[in-house]
Amino acid sequence: MPDGAAKTPNHASGHRERLRARFRKAGIDGLQDYELLELVLFRAIPRRDVKPLAKDLIEKFGGFAEALAAPIDRLVEVKGVSKNVAEELKIVQAAAIKLTQERVLKRPVITSWNDLLSYCRAAMADEKTELFRILFLDKKNILIADEVQQRGTVDHTPVYPREVVKRALELGASAIILVHNHPSGDPTPSRADVEMTNQIIKAGAALNIRVHDHIIVGHKHHASFKTLGLI
Repeated sequence: MPDGAAKTPNHASGHRERLRARFRKAGIDGLQDYELLELVLFRAIPRRDVKPLAKDLIEKFGGFAEALAAPIDRLVEVKGVSKNVAEELKIVQAAAIKLTQERVLKRPVITSWNDLLSYCRAAMADEKTELFRILFLDKKNILIADEVQQRGTVDHTPVYPREVVKRALELGASAIILVHNHPSGDPTPSRADVEMTNQIIKAGAALNIRVHDHIIVGHKHHASFKTLGLI
């Protein structure tokens, strides 16, 4: 039997239409997190009251974005969330990341910096392990490529400066921006982060590849090496 195959109660149908009407009138600013999540769940569970489930997801993971970013194996731990429902949530998350990515690709970084930060947060803030991402720029500081080079553990990602510079040369990049996340939520750079960044700067300088910044993404905030005076 498909998710939510039981007949929809009349009161639940009425609630769905009222919630959709509020969304049409006020957009996301007129809805609470659990109500926005309800709208997403309507598609995955067409014939069941999903308000309790939406509230359970928000309570367990801490918010709308956190629920979407949760791994499938943790989502299905919540009563009422099947694998199909979890995959629907992941599709919505992927669409949101793709939207923010499109706003920064092929655009000068200087004029789209806030969009760039939004994209990095959307793509990495809720990851449970460290990811090391490189943004490659051309001579006009236009973002030409975005790649995750390494995946690590909860508190460490192996990074090889020569591989970073080699990839920049392959793409014809003149500059790079380094980005990684801290699953702990605290974006404060560690000593290892600073040392690794300096090694990449040194390797890049020998081949005229500049490191514009190193951004560390935390749960709610980020840290910029350039702003902190570390570059």
